[in-house]
Amino acid sequence: MLQITDLQVEQKMWPLLRQAFRPMFLLGASFSAIAMLLWILVLSGQVSLPVYGQVMFWHAHEMIFGFVAAIIVGFLLTAVQNWTGLRATHGRALGILTVVWLSGRLFMLFGAGLPTWLVAAVDLLFLPLAAILLAVPLIRVKQQRNLFFVPVLFLLTFCNALMHYGLVSGRFDIQQLGSQNAVWLVTLLMAIVGGRVLPMFTANGTMTQKAQPIEWLDRIGLGSLWLIFILNITLFSAQLPNGVMAALYGISAVALGIRCLRWRIWITLRVPLLWSLHVAYWFIPVGLALFALRELGITSITNSIALHALTAGAMGNMILAMIARVSLGHSGRPLQPKAIMSLAFLLVISAALSRVVLTWLVPDLAMSWLVFAAATWIIAYTIYVVVYLPILITPRPDGRPG
Repeated sequence: MLQITDLQVEQKMWPLLRQAFRPMFLLGASFSAIAMLLWILVLSGQVSLPVYGQVMFWHAHEMIFGFVAAIIVGFLLTAVQNWTGLRATHGRALGILTVVWLSGRLFMLFGAGLPTWLVAAVDLLFLPLAAILLAVPLIRVKQQRNLFFVPVLFLLTFCNALMHYGLVSGRFDIQQLGSQNAVWLVTLLMAIVGGRVLPMFTANGTMTQKAQPIEWLDRIGLGSLWLIFILNITLFSAQLPNGVMAALYGISAVALGIRCLRWRIWITLRVPLLWSLHVAYWFIPVGLALFALRELGITSITNSIALHALTAGAMGNMILAMIARVSLGHSGRPLQPKAIMSLAFLLVISAALSRVVLTWLVPDLAMSWLVFAAATWIIAYTIYVVVYLPILITPRPDGRPG
């Protein structure tokens, strides 16, 4: 049975701090729209920013360790309550965690004149603190299944530290080592969590039979993703023939593609909270396939194009779809989003297709596609913020904690 705080204490608590999804989703989504607007204004020469490091570093870092990290932490520190039956991080502890995250974003944005050690220290504090808050209830109930999320958060911290070290040492290759492997880790998390919830969500939302997992297929898909991360973070991938890495990316793409195909996207087309998740997951095998083709020598597929299939494509779409669903479910509301959220889902899909497909096929208009992608992304996440703000800052209608 769920152990909860005294109801009177709960009712006096600011609703925004009652569960982690509330501040993390609201601030993370708002930040993604603001950061994308600033990024495109810089690219078009409209503004200059006093960022820590330089603006390319800031964009790559903040979309991963600012935006994506906030959503991951919000999701995990909310889900742990269901996993363990213990009251998850809330109140003062959640407020401190939120302030730490906000401080990191401000230091990164206005850190041009600050000591590098100070900016790095503030920025690096968020994920380890979240990992500890996640570990405590998991260890208390001795739940092994979800404990692996804790070392993953520390691995993300290591990738973040690599980015800072690469900046300080003037080593772009180390910066890229940190940012790109953080993307592989987040992709792995999406593949794992998506594999757990998508079949169940699809069955429940369409009133159909749940697609049962195929163990060997899951092991190939997820195992190959783990191997991709290990080979890249250790730099061993650079020592292997291109054909070997192409085969590994290709095997992972095929296995995860078959896995997703079995979940039957075609039966979800009338349920926006489902088809949006399916589309997001499909960007994972697409991104892996692009990396495979790049390894085979198709030079028109740049690292940026392949990487953005995973970031703008898989992450951007899955985050919007998941926070739209989780914000309803964990605030005690029916899983029936407002109709305008379908437009938001379509817009972020358009952003990904513009950033990945159109910049690849029509590179002469690359800047136009970037502006279009940024604009559609900004509108999509702004829609979420406007629609869900009243939900995230008000108590549950059923009076329960959270």
